[in-house]
Amino acid sequence: MPTMPSNDKYNVNVAVKTVYVSTQSDPRANRYVFAYTVTITNRGTVPVQLITRHWVITDANERTQEVRGDGVVGEKPRLQPGASFQYTSGTAIETPVGTMGGSYQMVADDGTRFNAEIPVFTLSTPGILH
Repeated sequence: MPTMPSNDKYNVNVAVKTVYVSTQSDPRANRYVFAYTVTITNRGTVPVQLITRHWVITDANERTQEVRGDGVVGEKPRLQPGASFQYTSGTAIETPVGTMGGSYQMVADDGTRFNAEIPVFTLSTPGILH
């Protein structure tokens, strides 16, 4: 599947904010839980729908998990031009620091399929990174 077409017709922006969830984490058991809130914005000129997701989650030991699935949080949001969709989910890793990134597979109303990149972002417990 091609990456984002070069024109502005298909332009989806993905922004992510993370938070460490200490109440669900257990550092003695190498379990660090993070919540992430994703905002997906259709900056293109045609309506688009999110069909599937692909995440790559890597901890500080370079252990990588790949997650693929339909939609996000049980939904396949359809976004008109200028519209956004926001959701919160979570992940657990074995180290206090890690990264996530990936892509959403989108389909435009004209049938064009493309990937919307999820930029790599850092998962880290408070105070671990300067």
